Amino acid sequence: MRILAVDTTTPSGSVAVLEDDCLLAEIAVESRSTHSTRLLAAINLLLSSLHLDIREMDGYAVTPGPGSFTGIRIGLSTVKSFAFASGKPIAPVSSLHALAWKIREPAGRLVAPMLDAKKGEIYAALVEFRKGRAFEKIGQGAYAPDQFLARLPAGRDVVFIGNGIDLCRVKIADRFKAKAFFSDRSPFIAYEVGRLGRDLLKKGKGVSSLELEPLYFRKSQAEDRHKR
Repeated sequence: MRILAVDTTTPSGSVAVLEDDCLLAEIAVESRSTHSTRLLAAINLLLSSLHLDIREMDGYAVTPGPGSFTGIRIGLSTVKSFAFASGKPIAPVSSLHALAWKIREPAGRLVAPMLDAKKGEIYAALVEFRKGRAFEKIGQGAYAPDQFLARLPAGRDVVFIGNGIDLCRVKIADRFKAKAFFSDRSPFIAYEVGRLGRDLLKKGKGVSSLELEPLYFRKSQAEDRHKR
């Protein structure tokens, strides 16, 4: 199964092409420029380097969120257009789950993926991996850092990953001491999105372009202004 995977939820955008378990190629860029100016160019470069055509994909994987509202819309609209034209399925993969999957070993490890949600909040979850499967111990959501940290279990080692760490690194270290571990793994997750997406597609859990929805945990700034 050949999959195009796309992540545009943070400035650490990435795209990848996978063939079953094998990563064929990946483009990952940390940039302040909008994904609208670089996503299609990255996909075109990726496919041309592999001498592949977009029509040769068996499916797509994309992060519907959480993350930047603008980035999510760009990623989803791009993948939706490919899927609509080809009739191929899409696997939606949470950006938090993809981050956590980077450090899924050893089994039983608790992983806290955290993304900067702006406005002093984080998108976060607590995930435990058992027998290769992820189980949410604390559900995904938008949290005040203190609110999320207060829910974490005392006495257990927790590995933290993601750019949301920067908002509360000192608080984490003070609260959990030697039980807190900070991952230095790359923030780019297109490969992980592709691997998790492949599993969904193989189980027939892909969705159509019309069914794909963003994963939001709060209203956008535009929606807030409209409400006022």
